[in-house]
Amino acid sequence: MSDKLLPLSHCLIGNRPVDAPVAYHAGRYYSSGQFADAVKSWAGKLQAQPFLNYALYTEDAYPFAVLLFALLHAGKQIWMPGNNRPGTAEQLEKDCQLLGDWHIGEPFDYCLDVADSPTQSLSPLNPFDSQLVIFTSGSTGQAKPKTNCLHQFQLEIDTLEKNWGEQLGDAAALATVSHQHIYGLLFRVLWPLSAGRCFHSQTYINPEALVSAVQQGPVYWIASPAHLKRLDQASPWDGIAGLKAVFSSGGALPGNAAERILNESGQAVIEVYGSSETGGIAWRRQDEAWTLFYGMALSHIDGNWLLHSPYLQAEQGFQLDDQITLHDDGRFMLHGRSDRIVKVEEKRLSLAELEQRLMAEPWIEDAHALVINKSRDVVAAVVALSQQGLEQLAIHGRNRLIRQLRRTLERWFEPVVLPRKWLFVNTMPLTSQGKIERQLLKSLLDFDSRKFPQTLNFDMTHEGVRLELKVPEDVLYFPDHFADYPILPGVVQLAWVEHFGKLFFVIDKAFSQMEVVKFTQVIQPGDQLTLTLDWNPATGKLYFNFSSERGAHSSGRMVYEGK
Repeated sequence: MSDKLLPLSHCLIGNRPVDAPVAYHAGRYYSSGQFADAVKSWAGKLQAQPFLNYALYTEDAYPFAVLLFALLHAGKQIWMPGNNRPGTAEQLEKDCQLLGDWHIGEPFDYCLDVADSPTQSLSPLNPFDSQLVIFTSGSTGQAKPKTNCLHQFQLEIDTLEKNWGEQLGDAAALATVSHQHIYGLLFRVLWPLSAGRCFHSQTYINPEALVSAVQQGPVYWIASPAHLKRLDQASPWDGIAGLKAVFSSGGALPGNAAERILNESGQAVIEVYGSSETGGIAWRRQDEAWTLFYGMALSHIDGNWLLHSPYLQAEQGFQLDDQITLHDDGRFMLHGRSDRIVKVEEKRLSLAELEQRLMAEPWIEDAHALVINKSRDVVAAVVALSQQGLEQLAIHGRNRLIRQLRRTLERWFEPVVLPRKWLFVNTMPLTSQGKIERQLLKSLLDFDSRKFPQTLNFDMTHEGVRLELKVPEDVLYFPDHFADYPILPGVVQLAWVEHFGKLFFVIDKAFSQMEVVKFTQVIQPGDQLTLTLDWNPATGKLYFNFSSERGAHSSGRMVYEGK
């Protein structure tokens, strides 16, 4: 272990100065002494409770660190889910007590400021106790629990510090990714605590907010490929250039994005390859090949790649789901996940390759492919257009652009596996872990045309979302309203507003009433509509507006109150 590191098992009882800053939270710094007092206070409360298992979720990283170490010192088992959605809470409540930000709209009292310093002392933690259960995303989307101990994290921290500790110095950690995922947990909470670096509690969704939030002194950025790919000419390159380092994990950063960042800011992004199951495996910086971390080894047995890691207990090696080419010098190349190989009409298709072929086109900035499982499996493509692509869309229209993209893909893929469903977006929707929000995309693409409109494209902004919709001819509400002159009933329009509102926003309150609703122009079969939605969680109001080239159709707001 580096001399500068304090073991996680001792980070509350080490010899760091009590006034050393641990975290920047809610506009102020919290010191090592304040951190210890808060942990002691919470540990005493938790020890008095008879429960063993706790599901911990917080929006901010410093309260998470306080509650995490309080639970560890109280001898509790900690379950760390990736989100706090109602379904997740309902599932976890069967086995756990919920702790933290589980009730959206109801602030949780973290008790971070302790008036009187607790008198009880804390003993060193046993680093081999398996107390932390992390949920992996898995290739199927079904989260799977994996139990970890502090010793595993400490080994990984030792490696990270040896690689980049000198480069970071005393820089503070600022992150775009959530601490509820293993990458964020390790890089923005545990590593800084062990190394004595300050970390920012807030998650910074965009680089502008991150750069402007720098209070004083050096900082480094913990990001994901999905966030870094969005950097463009308008990004704060001078601020990014001043960062001590930029880390990226959660997927491979495209070469053109890494090159853009290097050219504009001089930052060579440090990419880390790993998973929730394995921890960190390898790294690279402005290179196509990956370098294994110290102590790692790869072997190829019976067509499978096995990882041999000091972080894992698997003596025979851990089977990886990635396609790999190993070089003579020990470095290796990644060629996409093997579990993204699908069969469509008995034809094999690499979804990763399909995405790469699409992104090779100058019209496309980003792409994500998925399979919609129906009686006949259908490939769908979600595409974020470049400026050139947006110009093509405006000139030639959606259908012609899709035909051109399909002709390009025909050079590489058989017709049966080409995308049959397309969705154009201004940016890929992301989860709190910086992963693509696949469930949202699937819900938009796999719709019932008898009940809902087709989503052609959508634009997400800080204010809300704007969707381009096409009203199907066979919507089941038309024949009854009316046979000779079919129009879409107002109540159906409101149902569509709620449907899309709950897809894009966290609306966990009950519907109460409508306000200032106006129906100004009828909607008929085949109409192409723009639906603008804006959700205000503070007031519980969902603002909507249906419009088209003919003008406004309807508008108003839906009010949600209570539970």
